[in-house]
Amino acid sequence: MPGITDLKLLLAGMKPDLVEGEFVYCSVPASALAGYIHMNPVGLFQEREGVTLILPVETARQAGLPAEPAMRMITLEIHSSLEAVGLTAAFATALGNEGISANVVAGYYHDHIFVPAADAVRAMAALQALSAAQRPV
Repeated sequence: MPGITDLKLLLAGMKPDLVEGEFVYCSVPASALAGYIHMNPVGLFQEREGVTLILPVETARQAGLPAEPAMRMITLEIHSSLEAVGLTAAFATALGNEGISANVVAGYYHDHIFVPAADAVRAMAALQALSAAQRPV
């Protein structure tokens, strides 16, 4: 089933979900990735400088990796198309207006927004308000 591309539908139905736990971004050398893959990162991205892993904070600590800043993950429960236009801009603007930084990872089905742990409740409120503003009265 293809993802949704209509921005109004995406915003109205995005259903942000605050995922349990805190996460951290860590970088490891690409040559060492095999030694970390067993940690089941929720995200992994290869860059020239190394491989970024998104790990639960406690997993990173146990591995001796930096465990700050702690982030919370908000998953938008709508199946957005990878070709949808404007969704990231809309929620980034809503969060930016609240002074909340956002680090976005797009999966095949959903967008996942990582926000500072201390701002997670405010981020959820901002995203829920953005979604509610798009729903028919």
